[in-house]
Amino acid sequence: MITVIGAGLGGLMLARVLHVHGVEVQVFDADASATSRHQGGMLDMHEESGQAALRAAGLFDGFRAIVLEEGDATRILDKHGVVHLDEQGNDSRPEVARGDLRTLLATSLPDGVVRWGHKVSSVERTGTGPFRVGFSDGTSIATDALIGADGAWSKARPLLTDATPVYSGISFVEARILDASSSHPALAAVVGKGHLFALSDEKGILAHRETHDELCAYAAFKSAPDRVETTKESVLAEFADWHPDLRGLIAAGSGALIHRPIYALPVGHRWQRTPGVTLLGDAAHLMSPFAGEGANLAMQDGAELALAIAAHPGDIEAAFTEYEAAMFARSQEAAADSARSLHLCFGANTPQVLVDFFASMGRAAKSAAPL
Repeated sequence: MITVIGAGLGGLMLARVLHVHGVEVQVFDADASATSRHQGGMLDMHEESGQAALRAAGLFDGFRAIVLEEGDATRILDKHGVVHLDEQGNDSRPEVARGDLRTLLATSLPDGVVRWGHKVSSVERTGTGPFRVGFSDGTSIATDALIGADGAWSKARPLLTDATPVYSGISFVEARILDASSSHPALAAVVGKGHLFALSDEKGILAHRETHDELCAYAAFKSAPDRVETTKESVLAEFADWHPDLRGLIAAGSGALIHRPIYALPVGHRWQRTPGVTLLGDAAHLMSPFAGEGANLAMQDGAELALAIAAHPGDIEAAFTEYEAAMFARSQEAAADSARSLHLCFGANTPQVLVDFFASMGRAAKSAAPL
């Protein structure tokens, strides 16, 4: 029996593809259900990774049914509200709500495969024998094949490496606007149908359109990770001379703001092959969100690891070895791209350097114009 810690996108994708190939798997997750908490914002699914994984899982048609139409539109502004790029979406990298995607994966599995409400408190190897996974309710299970899909602060990672996530120097503060088109039509128009990047002075206000007429906005700025006050007044003080509509994306937020410091594992993070255990997704290669690769890689990890296990019945070490060789190479490249993109967005000469980057990819900017 394969044991997976974490029912995020990577862990669920792994379980789904294993199930498709008739391999028994059990998944443990702290959440009460797939929908017990808000899962976060929109994800753009890349053809070679996230979309390929969905095809391997037999879920591509289900995925297309939940895509946000033209959600890959992009706008780039400066702090004065001057528009430097305004690109319509074409769904080449379709946008989907993380929560909807998680539900699609979770409901594709038979009842009982995912053990909800099981928060992992400890993971250890019992001598030279199996692993023991302990839960917060005092129970535990033993397993010979363990996969950590448990995110940035993985309980399984210390079995393989001493590496821990490092703060990037950038913190996000998240605000959410409900019923945007009716309650704040001007702000909805600023964001457009997809993504907004407003960048100046080595900081930014970022936003994206979500399903159910919601907007998710982030104030992003350099700070010590434990020194961010999340009152609207304190956050808006960081953007005192920015355009009112950009500040409004934070001011109009419903409920409390959420502090999200950005952490990453070292670029090229890897470990020596250790019998019986491996990692996927953020547990293996946590990176900043500025290459749009995290969820895509987690899903690709899950699908490719499952296919390797199915291709090597009875030889989990061969499967883990094959999987890790490919995963290490692609995650190192993606992590390097992510680190460069973070510097691009929060370095000097923004937003022009980002506009130039898009132009280098063949994406044309419009003439600079005010909101």
